[in-house]
Amino acid sequence: MAELLDLTIAKLKEKLAEDITVIDMASVNPFTDYFVIATARNVRHAASLADDVIEEAEKNGFSLRTREGAEGSTWILADLNDIVVHIFTAEARDQYKLENLWGDLPITQITD
Repeated sequence: MAELLDLTIAKLKEKLAEDITVIDMASVNPFTDYFVIATARNVRHAASLADDVIEEAEKNGFSLRTREGAEGSTWILADLNDIVVHIFTAEARDQYKLENLWGDLPITQITD
């Protein structure tokens, strides 16, 4: 599972996602261990980030449970079982504030 988390973060950084945050969900969620949250520059960038993360995960033997967010969505969710990746535009991330909802859990800000 650490491998999937590392792959996800590396791919998001490589594809220029911004403000990457990891929330440790293991103590409160029986279905996933981590939320990875990232900001995209626009809806096309968000879709591309999701596609690239899913492709990298599958290439390395991890499976996609589901993907939510139609073309043009400001919030795309990729459920990779142990990790759920949330990719937002800046406006959507500010609106939904997932980090605030889970602020009592361990949160790691990923820096370059």
